[in-house]
Amino acid sequence: MEHLRWDGDRLIVLDQRYLPEKVKYVECKTVEDVAKAIKDMVVRGAPLIGISAAYGLVLARIKNQNLEEASYLLKAARPTAVNLAWAVDEFLRREKSGRDPKEIAEELFLEDLKTNKAIGENGTEVVPPNARVLTHCNAGALATAGFGTALGVIRRAKAKIKMVYADETRPYLQGSRLTAWELAEDDIPVTVIADNMAGYLMKQGKVDLVIVGADRIAKNGDTANKIGTYSLAVLAHSHGIPFYVAAPSTTFDFSIDNGTQIPIEERSSKELAEFNGIKLISDKCQVYNPAFDVTPHRFITGIITERGILRAPYSVYLKRLLGN
Repeated sequence: MEHLRWDGDRLIVLDQRYLPEKVKYVECKTVEDVAKAIKDMVVRGAPLIGISAAYGLVLARIKNQNLEEASYLLKAARPTAVNLAWAVDEFLRREKSGRDPKEIAEELFLEDLKTNKAIGENGTEVVPPNARVLTHCNAGALATAGFGTALGVIRRAKAKIKMVYADETRPYLQGSRLTAWELAEDDIPVTVIADNMAGYLMKQGKVDLVIVGADRIAKNGDTANKIGTYSLAVLAHSHGIPFYVAAPSTTFDFSIDNGTQIPIEERSSKELAEFNGIKLISDKCQVYNPAFDVTPHRFITGIITERGILRAPYSVYLKRLLGN
C-alpha cells in the first residue's frame, strides 16, 4: 500500500492511526502540517519520519520559509528517533550545492528503500529453518520507505519462517494493528500476543529468536526502541534466546557514548487513560507514558545493518564496519 507520495505541491501520507480498519490519507501542504503529522503519529517509524521531514523542508522551500526555523520545528516533533534529525541535516547538506529540493527528498526515499532490502538480505543468516520469531512494535514497510528493517529480515527469510509472534505493543498497538496486518497481507504466518505474554511464550520453548527495530543506537550499542523492548531483551537473555536489532547505519548516534544520553520522548497521558474517547483511568490517577526504553548492549546478540551484522564489542566493530 502506498503510504507516502509527493503530489505536485503537497505531501500525501497514509494516516496510520486508522489502520487496519480504515485507509485514510492526510494532505500536508506546509512544513507545519508535516511536523504535526509526525508529532501526532499520522506518520511514524524512525526512517519514515525522517523522509517525511525531508519533504517538509521541500514545502518550506516552496513557500520561501526560513529553513533553519523549519528544521528546528521538524526535529522537535519527535526527539528520540535520530533518523529524523539525520534526514533534516542531510537534506540541508545536499541542498547547499544548489540541487532541486524535491529531487533530494526523493533520493533519500530511494536510498532508504535500498538500505532496507540490504538489511533484509544480511539478516537472513541469523534466521534458522522453521523459525519462530518474536517482534515488537512495527519496523516494517509502514515505518520506512518500504520493505522494513526487522520485518525486512522476516520478509527476506519468508521461506524459513514457521511463525511470527507480534506483540500488541501497548499503548498504541503498532504490533497488533500494523505489524500483524503487514505480515498477513504478505501471507507470512503471524500470531498476535499481549505484551505480557512474551515471557510465558519463551518458557514454553516457542520462540527461536527476537528481532526488533531501533530509533537510536549509541556508540557502545545501547539501543532505544519502542517501550517494552528492554523487557523483551531481558526475557530473551534469561531464556538463552538470541536478540537482534535491525537498523540502518543512520540510526547510530556517534555523538553519544551510551544509552543514558538518549533523550526519551514522553507522550500524552491520553494514550493510556483513554481508548477511542472512552475513559479507562480515574482522573485521580497519574499516568507515566514514555514512548521508548533503552536496551543495554549486553543483551543484544547482534545489530543487523545494511553493511553487515555487528556483534560485541560494538564500539570496536562500529568503527570498522561503518567507518566512524
